[in-house]
Amino acid sequence: MTSILTVGTRHYRIHSVGDAARLPYSLRIVLENLLRHGAPAEQVRAVTGWEPRADRTAAVDLHPSRVFLHDTNGVPALADLAAMRDAMARLGGDPDRVNPAIPAELVVDHSIIADAFGRPGALARNAELDYERNAERYRFLRWGQASLRGFTVVPPGKGIMHQINVEHLARVVMRQDGAAFPDLCLGTDSHTTMVNGIGTLGWGIGGIEAEAAMLGQPVSVIVPDVVGVRLHGALPPAATATDLVLTLTESLRRHGVVGKIVEFHGPGVTALPVTDRVTISNMSPEFGSTAALFPIDAETIRYLRFTGRDAEHADLVESYAKAQGLWHHPQSPPAYTADLDLDLSTVVPSIAGPRRPQDRVPLDAAKAAFRAQARPAARARLERSGQEIGHGAVAIAAITSCTNTSNPSVMVAAGLLARNAVRRGLRAQPWVKTTLSPGSRVVMDYYGEAGLTSSLEELGFHLAGFGCMTCIGASGPLIEEVSRAVAEHDLDVAAVLSGNRNFEGRIQPEVRSNYLASPPLVVAYAIAGTMDRDLTTEPLGTDPDGRPVYLRDVWPTAEEVRGVVEEVIRPSMFTRAYADVLDGDERWQRLEARSSATFPWDPASNYVRRAPYLDGMPLEPPSVTDIADARVLVKLGDFITTDHISPAGAILPGSPAGRYLTDLGVPRGRLNTYASRRGNHDVMMRGAFANVRLRNQLAPGTEGGLTPDFLDGGTITTVYDAARGYQAASVPAVVLAGEGYGAGSSRDWAAKGPALLGVRAVIAKSYERIHRSNLVGMGILPLQFLPGQGADELGLTGRETFTIRGLGPIGDGLVPPTLTVAADDITFEVKVRLDTVREADYYRHGGIMPFVLRGLMSRSSV
Repeated sequence: MTSILTVGTRHYRIHSVGDAARLPYSLRIVLENLLRHGAPAEQVRAVTGWEPRADRTAAVDLHPSRVFLHDTNGVPALADLAAMRDAMARLGGDPDRVNPAIPAELVVDHSIIADAFGRPGALARNAELDYERNAERYRFLRWGQASLRGFTVVPPGKGIMHQINVEHLARVVMRQDGAAFPDLCLGTDSHTTMVNGIGTLGWGIGGIEAEAAMLGQPVSVIVPDVVGVRLHGALPPAATATDLVLTLTESLRRHGVVGKIVEFHGPGVTALPVTDRVTISNMSPEFGSTAALFPIDAETIRYLRFTGRDAEHADLVESYAKAQGLWHHPQSPPAYTADLDLDLSTVVPSIAGPRRPQDRVPLDAAKAAFRAQARPAARARLERSGQEIGHGAVAIAAITSCTNTSNPSVMVAAGLLARNAVRRGLRAQPWVKTTLSPGSRVVMDYYGEAGLTSSLEELGFHLAGFGCMTCIGASGPLIEEVSRAVAEHDLDVAAVLSGNRNFEGRIQPEVRSNYLASPPLVVAYAIAGTMDRDLTTEPLGTDPDGRPVYLRDVWPTAEEVRGVVEEVIRPSMFTRAYADVLDGDERWQRLEARSSATFPWDPASNYVRRAPYLDGMPLEPPSVTDIADARVLVKLGDFITTDHISPAGAILPGSPAGRYLTDLGVPRGRLNTYASRRGNHDVMMRGAFANVRLRNQLAPGTEGGLTPDFLDGGTITTVYDAARGYQAASVPAVVLAGEGYGAGSSRDWAAKGPALLGVRAVIAKSYERIHRSNLVGMGILPLQFLPGQGADELGLTGRETFTIRGLGPIGDGLVPPTLTVAADDITFEVKVRLDTVREADYYRHGGIMPFVLRGLMSRSSV
């Protein structure tokens, strides 16, 4: 039902959801979306009739209000759109029909690398190198901005996408053509959920799914379970928002929220500032949940005004939320699938690691936990300082990522701890690479206003860049003699970062142990220089007189932190920072940006190449057939992340991708990262399953992208070479995996890479939501072992020949619930994980891109 909402002198059409108080807040937003877009009655009933503990089978089609991208996912997405324009022209259609139907906003923040550090001018040098390495990619983005309608680019150096989203881009309530409606934001980065902290529903989707959404396709999702988390009490003085989020990550992973939405409610929410809320919501992918929503309340409105949104818009958000039942009522929670509870007063200082964000360790147990997993002792003497380092030496200490640098309290705490430590004569250890890469330029404004910049710099935390950097693996090389010591003595060195991800091989290839920590603890560990120290009982170091200095001696009080935050941070800082957010520096402005219907591909490019997904695509999809005589490309265990499948960090010279680039004449120092080269399929397909920490059970005793080539007698070779051999012989490939396959980032190349290597199906015990969707989007069939079964339980070695039978009926909305798999003399049933009718259509067409392109061609011929 349409009604009129009056705010001041303005009137807006709204689609009323009626009395939906029993529904979780997120489902009220979903319901509005369905009503506004005229969804079929059965989809509307699937939401209005939602029962907290019912089985989830009904799917709905959602229409996002905007799509959000960063450069390393946005460049391949734009390359796919450019390739679709080429294919449209080849098939006789109008290339301009391949154009965003909704706003598409891209932030360039994932490419800058922390090469320079610990000195004045680090920012300038890293920015200079950024443009040297990535100017070609940035010209391509400029072409997209000039040639595609509704495609907006925030240039490099403005901050991290999710912090920019929260502080500036997010509308919470959209205004368009006289209508008001919720800002449903879907992004190509899994941490899009950060915007949930200001009451905006949104989550991460794959790049290929984002492309379809940009072209007007709805996103099909199963109506989810919604888990309620009641917060009450208050954080103790020694605990930070980081400690809170690590506690929630541990508990929610243990509970199990994959594919579910989490909503926070209760009196503890009222006491949490928005900056703490967005810190929590950012980590939703680490919980495993689809989204982590905080309902709108007075604190939300205060934050919108404080960060420079105009008063009229803030008034609209408040009025709309109250009219549509989206306003938080702490004492009247809706019905939830499960009800969890957290007393904030029980949170203690913590870190998480060494390999997963949910592996929380109380700070007072961190030394013991490290020793429990450490290898036999080894020591190495550093030439420059004459000091020795061993296992657990902190090689990287990085204040980085959108999760924590969005939060002034923990950032100010880091600055105050640095000030106190410098006053006591402490310094960072010389083997620690120290970097500061905030998510917003506002951070450096309030550091300067509070007089904290110089103290951080004295400890080596010079500004290295405004970007994701260390958290995405763009941490750059270690200090040279540390790198040499790691190689010569096989040292297990550590990184401590204020990020959200610490998966194996992600942060830096030479660093085995990675720990997530609050910004002040990052500073503390830089001073201590080792994980093999109990910071709660042992000194950080000694002052110039030889007296021990403990963490408790330099840790700022909550009152000190609050006083600085309240005194120095002002709305004008946000207004000034975002006044020119779409204007790049002179280097950005100099990049050529000519508009054209199709992109002029450069055949010599090693950054941006037209991928072959649509080459030779017929106008009609071919029939779906069984997968016969397939070989297993890799056999993997539990919790294989998208970083394992498609690494984001540095391209090593000896890897298939590194050899390919050096053969093209690219200097070893310019190989860059996989993240920066996602517009080049020739690099990325060589990077599939190439993570240096991947353990393939078909090649026991090895690490990295190695596997047997069964066409060559089982000789161990690279995954890339084996896959290309299978493709040359027309042998399909499959992947075997355990629980949680595809956890982590919404990395479309974790599906694109295997697809280009000929992987036709994955058989796993369970999947992370986004990755399963990405597999479907690339035409790879996700299959799931039945309960109680798995590769090991069935006696599968992975050396069998696999045939998957029963695929023929897939399409036109038909999905067989199970298929039969024959692996030599072992036969078993598997569940088909095409969860919606739309996904079945995507699979029948060979993926989302062929499906969308055929739809555009069909409409253009009418």
